[in-house]
Amino acid sequence: MSAYTIVMVRHGESEWNLENKFCGWFDANLSEKGVKEATAGGKALKDAGLQFDIAHTSLLTRAQVTLKTALEQQGQTDLPIEKTWRLNERHYGALTGLNKAETAAKHGEEQVKIWRRSFDVPPPPMEVDHPYHETIRNDERYKDGPTDAEFPACESLKLTIERTLPYWDDVIVPQMKAGKKILIAAHGNSLRGIVKHLDSMSDAAIMELNLPTGIPFVYELDENLKPVVSMKFLGDEETVRKAIASVAAQGKAK
Repeated sequence: MSAYTIVMVRHGESEWNLENKFCGWFDANLSEKGVKEATAGGKALKDAGLQFDIAHTSLLTRAQVTLKTALEQQGQTDLPIEKTWRLNERHYGALTGLNKAETAAKHGEEQVKIWRRSFDVPPPPMEVDHPYHETIRNDERYKDGPTDAEFPACESLKLTIERTLPYWDDVIVPQMKAGKKILIAAHGNSLRGIVKHLDSMSDAAIMELNLPTGIPFVYELDENLKPVVSMKFLGDEETVRKAIASVAAQGKAK
């Protein structure tokens, strides 16, 4: 029997998803399609009759706009929202701003898959002369954290999980146990970290998991926070299948 329900959604397609670029901590906005996905996600939440007490999101615009758009559709525009860098997308280091297909053509699809999907191999770090270093590193949104020691120059999925899970354990879990109904709007890799943790997935299995943009998914957990219902997407099967296939194809050379 489930004791807790939590809903997660990966942000809608961003302008850099559309251009097939490594985005990471660059603050790309939603594309036109991304806004439509977020709108559809909000309608799916409403149709499922889901109501929330609090929401969590990252410090990046694409996740925040997805959340705001979904809540407008769902009818909870006054929902309290907590924002944290710990739910940010994985930092893609020196790859930030590069086209994924062009990078695959240059370095090979296998190398790009390792950078994108390996568990513990980070991409090359973002150096100070990188074209987006100043934009990201000196952004006002990070004035309250991460600290200089915590601020990443690049991250593997393992490193992303290591900074995401403390927020899950210290903030989200106590709220769930206090009876709060929670919605998380975040990113492919920060959410994959939570999914890996909840479903006790292997490092190899998480490499193959592709989360679609803008489609909410539900976990029902028992009193020990073990899944009773795991990753139930709120969308028709064909839409979900196509969306997952689209994400999987991003790292291939054209």
